[in-house]
Amino acid sequence: MKALEKVYWLRIALGMVAALLCTGYGIATNRITSDPSNFPPTTLLNGVSIALVTYLISYYIIKGKFMHKLEKPQKLFTTGIGIYFLSWLVFWIFLYAIIAGPPLG
Repeated sequence: MKALEKVYWLRIALGMVAALLCTGYGIATNRITSDPSNFPPTTLLNGVSIALVTYLISYYIIKGKFMHKLEKPQKLFTTGIGIYFLSWLVFWIFLYAIIAGPPLG
């Protein structure tokens, strides 16, 4: 597998990790609620902030590992950015729906 392919798949996994962090932060701060009218906008802003910080931290970690394997190092920042945020959003919505959903039975 080429270096950029590894970065791409790593960004998918990191998007899932960022979604877990956002959900964990929502649970820890008691922001996840099953009442859809009681969804504070700070929940969304906190989630986006966590996702951006996770992406930036991952860039510097990936840069240290894959910088010498590429001819264009600036591609490290943009490779997988779309799939990162897409996987983060999908898994965050999925986890939020599982936790905040109505009780069964």
